[in-house]
Parts: sequence; C-alpha cells; structure tokens
Amino acid sequence: MLFELIIFVHEGGHFIAAKKSGVKVNEFSLGMGPKIISFTRGETAYSLRLFPIGGFCAMEGEDEDSENPRAFNNAKIWKRMIIIVAGAFMNIVLGLILMLITLIPQENIASTQVSQFMPGSFSSVSGLQEGDKIVKINGYSVNTYIDFYFGLYTVPATTVDGDELSIYKEDCSFDLLVYAQECLGKMDSSKSNDANSKMSELLRNAQPEIAKAADKEKAYKQFCRYYDEITEIAGLDKVKEYPEIEYRESRKRYRTDMTVLRNGETVELKDVDFMTLQGDDDKPKLQIDFYVQPLNKTVGTVLGETFKETVSVVRMVWGGLAGLVKGTFSIKEMSGPVGLAAAITDVASKSLETNGFGSAVSSIVYVMMVITINLGVVNMLPFPALDGGRFLMLLIEAIFHKPVPRKVEAIINTVGLVLLLALTAVIAVKDIWQIFNGGFSYG
Repeated sequence: MLFELIIFVHEGGHFIAAKKSGVKVNEFSLGMGPKIISFTRGETAYSLRLFPIGGFCAMEGEDEDSENPRAFNNAKIWKRMIIIVAGAFMNIVLGLILMLITLIPQENIASTQVSQFMPGSFSSVSGLQEGDKIVKINGYSVNTYIDFYFGLYTVPATTVDGDELSIYKEDCSFDLLVYAQECLGKMDSSKSNDANSKMSELLRNAQPEIAKAADKEKAYKQFCRYYDEITEIAGLDKVKEYPEIEYRESRKRYRTDMTVLRNGETVELKDVDFMTLQGDDDKPKLQIDFYVQPLNKTVGTVLGETFKETVSVVRMVWGGLAGLVKGTFSIKEMSGPVGLAAAITDVASKSLETNGFGSAVSSIVYVMMVITINLGVVNMLPFPALDGGRFLMLLIEAIFHKPVPRKVEAIINTVGLVLLLALTAVIAVKDIWQIFNGGFSYG
C-alpha cells in the first residue's frame, strides 16, 4: 500500500498537469489488472485494480493519434513536456515532504565535520583531524551526511601491504586500545569507570601524536610512551619490556583519498584508512571511527537540510545507476516491489525492537522518501517506455519540428517495455529467493 501511495502521487502529477493543460484524461487507475472498483466523474473513469504494482493515467491521443482537439497528441509540445515530467516532479516534491518529516523529530542533524575520534581510530592515524570538514570522498562531492555515507559505500576494500608506515601507525594506535581494554578488565569495577574516561582521552591524544611520526621508530616511541601512561592509570607496575607491533604481510582496508576544509584551507588527504571488520559472511565491513559535529537545529537549518539532503538522495540514485553501468554495483543489489516491501518490513521491525514505535514510523518514512525519489529519477531516464523516453521523443520533435512516426515510437516503446518487464521479473525472482534464504540485510 505504501508503494501504491508513491505511484498515486506520480500518476497524480500526470493527471493534474493534463487537466490543467486541457488534455482529456480517459482513465486514472491505481493498480494493474482486473478492476475492483470503478466509477466515472465527468469525462474520466477512476478505477482501483487488483494488483498493487503500479498505476496509470490514460490520456486521449497518448499512444495513438486522435482527432479530438483536446487529445494529448494535439496539445502544444511544451504542454506535453510538462505533462510528462509532472510525475517525476511530484515524486521529488513528495520526497522533500517526507525528508522534512524525518528531520523535524530528530534531536540533532548530522554535519560533515569531524568532532571526535573513537579510541584506536584508523582515520585519525592516517591523516584526518578533529575539526576537518569533509568535502570530497574518492572524488565524490560531500555536502550532507547522505553524501558522506554514499561516498564511503562506493569505496572498495583493497589489500594493503602490511609493511607500510601508515599500517604500522594504525597497529600502534589499535594495540594501545587493546592494552587499555585488557587493563580495564583487570581493575575493580569501582575504579574502572574513572579509569575508562581517562584512558579514552589518553588514546585520543595518542592518535595524532602517532600520526605525526616520520618513521616506525618514532611511532613506536609514542606507542611506548602512552603504553606507560595506560599502565599508570591502571595502577600497575611499570613494564620492563614493551610488546612488539605484530607484523602481518597484507590485510584488507577501506582506503580512500579525501578533500577536507581545515582551518579555512582546502587540504588533500591521500590514503585515509577506515577500520575494517570481518563480517559473518567473511566479507570486510567498513566501520566509521569518528563522530561528526551536530548542526544547530533551527527552522532555517531544518528547511535548508531538507533541500540539501533531498538533492543528496537524487545524486545517490544517479550514482547508483552509474555504478550499475560501471560494474561497481551488481543486479544483486537492485530490488523491485517485493524487495522493497521486505526492506520496509525489515527496517520497521528492527526499529521497533530497538527504539520503539516512533522510530519505526520514522524509518518507514525514510525508506519511502528514498523510494519516491528513486522512482522520480529512474522514470526520467531516456529509456523507451519510461517517461524519460517519451520526453526524448518530444525533444526530437521540438528540434526537428516533426514528430517521430507513431509506428516507430510504438515499436521502440514495446521493445523497451518488454525489456523492463523482463528485468522486473528477474529482480522479483531474485528478491523472493533472497527472502527465503535470509539474504536481505539492511543493518
């Protein structure tokens, strides 16, 4: 039903634009297949159909020539263009509204400025600093936290040489974290809370010092220095022999170039590493190892972020489509109505378990926002049978002052529709297979 709401808004855009342009609408339908309910008001039939997988706004003269002066084919070309793009436009408008709904109840709105690193942070040791405002990740412009996450999502896990200086520094920082945790585990619970706070602060101070080291020897000296300080906080005897930093020949890392604003200047960072964990499926998983500064929440901030983050979602959809073409993403990562329904159900159930009903509603609204913007963007692709393909035909007509022959347009749209239906069927089968095999993951 949620998916049909999005379809209703899309087709409603075509319907309103057609009515305002004086074009006759023969039928406005929600759903596909046999009619369940149907009634006529004025010149238009309104119907609800059995299968909730789409809808349509059937205009006179849309798919075949009509002599009716109010037919789509007889309307001025600029009016036809407006009618075609109105569906996608309404999807983006709905996306803006849903984005606003998700932002209003949030206590904080995330920025893209680093506020604090986690103890043992790899990104801190490999170049990122507190106060840095991230503006690019791997060449992808970052304006909102949505851009930030999508930019990181496109970064591939690579195998790095374990003998690198940057890797050695990361190991120094991480081994200090492990040692601190071991010391806390040995301490009395009445003292561990205070010690934990001190050690966390100490580790965050250690990271930039280790990052400055010009070679492994200097990095190890910093390691030993902070090792002693951890020992002192824990109330243990001073160590007589420091542990060596374990060498591993190679390892997986999420590594990327970044551009940041630092003290008002643009700084290019090379090979910034992020903590990489081994997932249950033996695939590496990226973990963000720092916190971002929250924005001051005002009416202006909320409205501004609503527009900016909606634009970010549009860019994310385009980036995803480009990733499919380039091979960055595969068809396994695409979902149709079946997969989207599973995603919404899964997100809602997880939110209910962790944060209650309000969070579940917010999560569903967010997923709907992404879906409606995705529908609006994808529908305007210049592909046959999509609105973008129809708009392309109108553009050709406007340039050459002559419409594409109906027979040619019909053949092109039929081929495009067959391909789209085939792709939809493949994705639906894939979605069903993944559901029954527990393959969906949205965490």
